[in-house]
Amino acid sequence: MPYYEHVFMVRQDVSAARVEALADRFKSVLSDNDAKVIKTEHWGIKPLAYKIGKNRKAHYTLFNIESVPSAIAEMERQMKMNEDVIRFMTLRVDEPELEPSAMMRAKTSRERGTVGRHAPRERQSRRGDKPVPAAHDETQSKESA
Repeated sequence: MPYYEHVFMVRQDVSAARVEALADRFKSVLSDNDAKVIKTEHWGIKPLAYKIGKNRKAHYTLFNIESVPSAIAEMERQMKMNEDVIRFMTLRVDEPELEPSAMMRAKTSRERGTVGRHAPRERQSRRGDKPVPAAHDETQSKESA
């Protein structure tokens, strides 16, 4: 059976419990049609690139699915009828991604306080000719001189 990645967005004013209930409902639609949800990720509320309806943010959820195309079509039909789902997208992939997605990896790096793989940056001096270490205080050097 082919593999799919499916992301859907739910209106911002819907509670997180309702988003979980919607995800469970769509999973049951898939399982009723002999599909298997390999992984589910809830990305939380994220800002939209542009306003959709009157929404500026949305709850994002990702499914990695192993399914026949007819099950995907039925799930998408159910999503079109639901007024809380504002957008969705399904992509066919060669193999499922079993590790956390890029969105979840970015979320964990923000929680740790690191930005990507970069170390904290050094400040530039006022003249811009050489970097000043972050721990250096210019007022102390003036007083000691």
